[in-house]
Amino acid sequence: MRYLTLLASLICVALSVSAAKADRRVAFVVGNGSYKNVAQLPNPPIDAKAMASTLRNVGFEVIEGSNLSRDQMTEKLLDFGRKAQGSDIALFYYAGHGIAVSGTNYLLPVDADIKSEMDVKLGAAINIDLTLEQTMGDAKVKLVFLDACRDNPFAAKIKSNSATRSVNVQSGLAEMKSGEGTLIAFATGPGQTALDGQEGNNSPFTRALIDNITKPGIEIQQAMTSVRAQVNEETRKGQLPWGHTNLTGSVYLNQAPTTQVANAAPTASGIVPAASGSSDGVELEYWRSVKESNKPEELNAYLSAYPNGQFKALALARLAAIKSGPSTATRTLNAGVDPATFTDEATQLTEDQIGLDKTQRRDVQRRLTGLGFDTKQTGVFSDETRTVLKRWQAARGYPSSGYLNKHQHKALISEVQAAPPTASDTSQKAARRAAAPAGSSAPAPAPAPQRSNPGDAAGAAFVGGVVGGMMGGMFRR
Repeated sequence: MRYLTLLASLICVALSVSAAKADRRVAFVVGNGSYKNVAQLPNPPIDAKAMASTLRNVGFEVIEGSNLSRDQMTEKLLDFGRKAQGSDIALFYYAGHGIAVSGTNYLLPVDADIKSEMDVKLGAAINIDLTLEQTMGDAKVKLVFLDACRDNPFAAKIKSNSATRSVNVQSGLAEMKSGEGTLIAFATGPGQTALDGQEGNNSPFTRALIDNITKPGIEIQQAMTSVRAQVNEETRKGQLPWGHTNLTGSVYLNQAPTTQVANAAPTASGIVPAASGSSDGVELEYWRSVKESNKPEELNAYLSAYPNGQFKALALARLAAIKSGPSTATRTLNAGVDPATFTDEATQLTEDQIGLDKTQRRDVQRRLTGLGFDTKQTGVFSDETRTVLKRWQAARGYPSSGYLNKHQHKALISEVQAAPPTASDTSQKAARRAAAPAGSSAPAPAPAPQRSNPGDAAGAAFVGGVVGGMMGGMFRR
C-alpha cells in the first residue's frame, strides 16, 4: 500500500510538471519611433526591447518588432494571431504614436501619412479594436498594454480636411472596454497624454510595467496597482495609468511556488503549479530579483518562501553583510563619502534629476572602466552599463539598482583612478637613457611604481594559472 501511495504521488507531480510545460504564452511587442512624416519618438524601440526581454524570461514566445511600416506590422500581427490561437495567455504591447478619431483608437506605423479621416479608416492606421479581436479572440487570458497616449501628430491635418462635417479628433486615446478574460491598460487616462521619458531610457509607464508585472507571486491586477502608484509618484502626479479589467480569475506571469500540489488552485490559464521541488526556475528568478537587495525584508521573504532553498547560505550571508555594514576595505575606499550614499535608493527618477547629458554619461562609463568595471563608452546607459553599475554599487556597499542618484554620482567622480603615464614621465625616462655612457651595461632604472586595481592582479593570476596548467600538462605527456 505504501508503494502505491508513493507511485500515486509521483504521478501527481509528473502531471503537474507536464501541465506547467503546456502553459502556452504568446506576446506581440512592437515599438515605433522612427516616423517618416511626423516628429520621431526616441524611446519606443528601447521600451519594446526591454519588454520583450522581460516577457521571454517568464516563458513567453515573443513576436517582436521596431519601427515597422504598415505592411511589416500587418505581417507581425498575422504571425501573432496564428500563434496566439488557443493560447493560455496572449499579451499585446505597443509603444509609439496612437490616435483617437471619432471614439476609435488606431496605432500608427512609421510610414503613416494621414491627411484626413478617410485615410485613417481606409487603412493608413491600424484599428486597435479590430486587431485585438482578430488576433487574441480565443485566448484564455488577454492582456493589453498601450504606451501610445501621446499627442495626435495628425490632428490638425485631419480637422482641416474635414470641413464638410464634424469629426472628433482628441488628444491621447479614447476609452476602451475589455471583454471577458481581458485586461486593458493605458499609459494614462482617456483623452490625456503620457510622458515619453528621458531620451535613451524607458518611458515611466513601461519602466513600471517591467518592474512589477513579472515579480514572483504577484497577481496581475495587484501588479497594475503598483504600476499606477509608481508612475504617479515618478511623474509627481503628472500621469496616472488607466485601465479596464474583466478577468475571471487570478493571473500570474511569474507563479509563486507551492508545496501543496493536490490542494493548489488553478491559475486563470487553467494551470496547476508544480510542486516546489520542481520549481527550480522560479526559485532562481526569485533569488535573482533579491540577491543584490540592501533591504533585509526582501531577503527574509526569499528565506520564508524557500526555507531550505539552494541559495539559503547566500541569503544569510547577504543579511549578515547588511547588518554589519560595509567592510573595512570599503570604508577606507569611501572615506569622506556622504553617509546618505550608503542608504539612499537610486532609481530612474533620481538619475533623471541629475540631468546627465551624453558627454556626462560617457564620462561615467569611462570612470567605471578606469576603476576596473569595464563597459562600453557610448554615452547611452544600456543594459550592459546598468549591470556594471550594479557591480560597482555592490562593491562599494551602496544600494545596487543599476541607476544613479546625486550622492552616488558624486562619489563616483571623486574616486581615484589609475592614470596613464604623463608626458613628463616619458621625458624623464628619455633623459636618463641619454645620460647613460655609450656601451654601458648598467641595468635600466626600475620603472616607477604604478597604481593598479585588485581586478588586474586577479586577472593576471588567473591567466598565469591557466597557462601554467597547460604547459605542465604538455610536459607530463
